[in-house]
Amino acid sequence: MLGQQFSTGLFRTIRVTAMPAVEMTSHLYRFFPTLEGIRISVGAGSVADVLRQVDAMAPGFTDYVLDERGALRRHVNISINNTLVVDRKTLSDHVPEGATVYIFQALSGG
Repeated sequence: MLGQQFSTGLFRTIRVTAMPAVEMTSHLYRFFPTLEGIRISVGAGSVADVLRQVDAMAPGFTDYVLDERGALRRHVNISINNTLVVDRKTLSDHVPEGATVYIFQALSGG
């Protein structure tokens, strides 16, 4: 439905767009159970904007994924669709309409 237009009369056109969705690994639901089982839809904008909206739904969420300077913690990754965010410090990467933001643990080891 992203970007589709529908005519509802002679002079009216409605543009239907999909809000970005947020998905995360299951371990985050242990800390933020209010998010479990719901579709998390947010407004388009920067990654920082998206995280603020999730934090409004589950207070303390940004404290868990961001450090004291507001940068993404080392053990957390965020991707927009299939692309990891580039700006881990100010979270300025753009999240377009219809995108999915994935929040997950960074894995390390050898």
